[in-house]
Amino acid sequence: MPSAESTQASVHEREPVRPTKEDEVAAAGSELIGGPLGRRALLGSSWWTPVRVIALVAIGMFALGLVQKAPCYNGAWFFGASSQYTHACYSDIPHLYQGRGFADGLVPYFDRLPGDMQYLEYPVLTGVFMEVASWLTPGSGTIQDQEQWYWMVNAGMLMVCASVIAVCVSRTHARRPWDGLLVALAPAVALTATINWDLLAVALTAAAMLMWSRGRSLAFGVLLGLATAAKLYPFLLLGPLMVLCWRAGRWREFGTALGGAIVAWVVVNGPVMLFAFEGWSKFYTFSQERGVDFGSFWLIMAQNSDDPLSTDTVNTLATLLMLVCCAAVAALALTAPRRPRFAQLAFLIVAAFILTNKVYSPQYVLWLVPLAALARPKWRDFLIWQACEVVYFLGIWLYLAYTTSGDAHKGLPTDGYHWAIGLHLLGTLYLCVMVVRDIFMPDRDPVRRSGDDDPSGGVLDGADDVFVLGPAARPQKPVTAQFDGTSVEWGRPGATGGSL
Repeated sequence: MPSAESTQASVHEREPVRPTKEDEVAAAGSELIGGPLGRRALLGSSWWTPVRVIALVAIGMFALGLVQKAPCYNGAWFFGASSQYTHACYSDIPHLYQGRGFADGLVPYFDRLPGDMQYLEYPVLTGVFMEVASWLTPGSGTIQDQEQWYWMVNAGMLMVCASVIAVCVSRTHARRPWDGLLVALAPAVALTATINWDLLAVALTAAAMLMWSRGRSLAFGVLLGLATAAKLYPFLLLGPLMVLCWRAGRWREFGTALGGAIVAWVVVNGPVMLFAFEGWSKFYTFSQERGVDFGSFWLIMAQNSDDPLSTDTVNTLATLLMLVCCAAVAALALTAPRRPRFAQLAFLIVAAFILTNKVYSPQYVLWLVPLAALARPKWRDFLIWQACEVVYFLGIWLYLAYTTSGDAHKGLPTDGYHWAIGLHLLGTLYLCVMVVRDIFMPDRDPVRRSGDDDPSGGVLDGADDVFVLGPAARPQKPVTAQFDGTSVEWGRPGATGGSL
């Protein structure tokens, strides 16, 4: 098998993948702009490169998301509890400007807040993001004016994050830049981008994936550590990466990435942890003490039970389920006939966390969008999943409208909301099944059908296996299939390893 260096070099020399040639949905959609790209098209001869086009599309979709929030910006956030839900334009951002002390100039983590929430319940880097936005918000005018300004300043900063995500996804798979359109055009991104501050962590994670694809282990680790300092979920990517590096014998690169992540996380968290430990720890204690909440199958169980499980029991069971999922992903990585792609396992582990967690806020879909675009760049499956997420997005707000409208009961009752949760769970599971099928049947993987191995894998791309378990460890003849003149091979030529 070729080395990582030779594989990466050959990738840059080969022709970019045209989605309209390999994806029937992309081909049909391209009719809106003139039809599929022809073989005589002049590629790379215009200012309109794929990355620039995708960045502009991402900005355009983000702007549409801002328009969707207009009814709330003009009054629903401030007048009437249920109108922000009936218009499906709720956002945490304006409410927390005053609710978390930014309007009063309180310092996050250091100053105690009035009310039930004693300290800011967000990770440190997200708190810094929120504080910077408050510095840029004019302190004059009514509190409504200030909250509108605060949301708009945050929206501008989050738009930069959205553009970074789209660009990083476009550049991670060098031969597949147009896969970034999956991110740029994702309806769930436009709808949820300004609900909360999750895009910061997602942008840092996408940048980390790009650095790993370029073989820059330390930069990957630093960016992933910063992402974990903004949101907890990015650290999950270290698990699949460790198992893949184990299979490929790339411990040095993994150690560099792990060290960079730890140092970056400590640099951000250390000062706050040292001088304001109670405020710093609020995020972790709040996450532990928080009861079963929106969007999870735990909520369906609780609302249909006369004796719902306690929070401690749910925490324990959710942790055990997540550990089982981690073990399953590790087994998949070590026993698959061909080493899975990094993006595939990254998607599966984050999806497992979302599926087993006791809460699913609608903006959590942002965690999965860039990983889904890299793991399964197939428009049909991506749009099926996005449709399920859009239904859930509408479902949660209509359910909240129902619960806050008193006797009028305007909105979606509890049973209807449970169906929306179920659809979200099924959509995510469907995409997981497609990714697992691609791992066991690489001829179905859109990335590998194009002749690549693991373009987001960095040093793993084209590397030999040194440790494999199960039937895949036994010598076997590589399997080859032909798709549109491209040879797709899987198996374990020339590898050595243990077996069970």
